[in-house]
Amino acid sequence: MKQLKLILLLTFLVGSLAYCKNQTNEKEKIQPEPAKVKAVILPAADQPEAYLALLKGKRIGLVANQTSVLTQKDNQHLADFLLSQDIKVQKIFAPEHGFRGKADAGEHIKNDIDEETGIPVISLYGNNKKPSPEVLNDVDILVFDFQDVGLRFYTYISTMHYVMEACAEQNKPLIIMDRPNPNGDYIDGPVLDPKFKSFVGMHPIPVVHGLTMGELAQMINGEGWLKGGLKADIKVVPVANWEHSMHYSLPIKPSPNLPNDVSIRLYPSLCFFEGTDISVGRGTYFPFQVYGAPDPKYGNFTFTPTSIDGMSKHPPHEDKKCYGTDLRDTALSHQFTLKYLLEMYQKSGLKAKFFNNFFDKLAGTDKLKEDILAGKSEEEIKASWQSGLEAYKAKREKYLLYK
Repeated sequence: MKQLKLILLLTFLVGSLAYCKNQTNEKEKIQPEPAKVKAVILPAADQPEAYLALLKGKRIGLVANQTSVLTQKDNQHLADFLLSQDIKVQKIFAPEHGFRGKADAGEHIKNDIDEETGIPVISLYGNNKKPSPEVLNDVDILVFDFQDVGLRFYTYISTMHYVMEACAEQNKPLIIMDRPNPNGDYIDGPVLDPKFKSFVGMHPIPVVHGLTMGELAQMINGEGWLKGGLKADIKVVPVANWEHSMHYSLPIKPSPNLPNDVSIRLYPSLCFFEGTDISVGRGTYFPFQVYGAPDPKYGNFTFTPTSIDGMSKHPPHEDKKCYGTDLRDTALSHQFTLKYLLEMYQKSGLKAKFFNNFFDKLAGTDKLKEDILAGKSEEEIKASWQSGLEAYKAKREKYLLYK
């Protein structure tokens, strides 16, 4: 009997231990993993430890606009930050829209004195797109910092090209403060035909090129695209904690008519309308989020462009009711499409008269217009771009700083 009781006791103890172990294992299984903290995306300007030492004791030429801010310092402007660090900012160079970003697209920008800092501002838009040897005489090094949106026809990259060229000619080093590309997660559109080179398209790259300013600067140097095959002495200060697949919401609007993330994602698709008589909402508070024209055949949504100081003083179809489409609910995953352009072309019934002389410059080719006039579908048109895009993608790989 005693032996039976002992066996039963041992069986109970073994079972209890096994039960406890299973319970422990179950608890271990259901313990949630600690939440992973995402690292903050830091544009180059937000990493002063990477560039201040390069500027100490130098006379600086700052190529900048309203987007040149330190996001970690309440959007303090880079010019103000450099001055606070006893860096000598000798002069400022301003692109399209001006240093404070208030000028209309295409509006003349004149040389001036910045009211807030008292620093001379040299325009790099209009007749004088490249810093002259005279204005660089008293500059030791240039610092370039713009927020780009990753499109061939956005003119900040053309300004960068001319600044690189001037630096190469005058033996001035150039620091490029890199920023994320909000359209940097894909590549699309026709590659520019050199016959259509202009200030809205200087390089043989697609409409949506998938590069940051720093990466593109490396490509311009590496491919010998500066005049005479010159190479600029550049140093790119990279973005921290960002990759091309990541969404990035811009803290400051990059130009007067790209006020938010939706407009920036729609811009590749809607900008082609600037080569037609169709309004993209300039003169409203939602530009590049709608499109239409003064005829009810174009759609049920209506808007009336008006003069808005600081955004669009004299928009197309000013004070006329436009009929079209509202895209303000578009998802931020939106990518380049010809759908809107082909739709309005069909509704217009104007055939070749639908396009103006600016269209081929924006497209970087005359083939897009020819294909539309021939009645080709979006799929057929895009198929004709693929060989050029594949060659470009292979070239792009050599210059990537972010995967």
